Amino acid sequence: MRQYHFDRSADPIRPEKIETLVISLRGRVQLLDDDIKAEEERTHCKDRRDASYSILARTLIARRDNLSATIAALQERLGALEAPEWNYS
Repeated sequence: MRQYHFDRSADPIRPEKIETLVISLRGRVQLLDDDIKAEEERTHCKDRRDASYSILARTLIARRDNLSATIAALQERLGALEAPEWNYS
C-alpha cells in the first residue's frame, strides 16, 4: 500500500479545509458502502471468498478502503495541526 506524506514545509492547510474534506470523503465512503450492498444483493453473493463474488463489488471495496485510509491520514494530520506545540526554551 502506498502512503503519502504531507510536505510540512509548504503553506499549512487550514484545519477547516481538512475537516470539510474528511466530511466529504466520509459521505463518499457511505455511498460506496451502499453500492457494495446493492451489488451483493443484485448478485445474491455476499461472501468475498466465493469465486463468483462480484468484481464490481471487489473494486468498490478497494476504493472504499483507499478512501478510509485517506480519511485516517487526514485525521492524523488534523490532530497534529491541533496539538499544542511545546516550547522547551
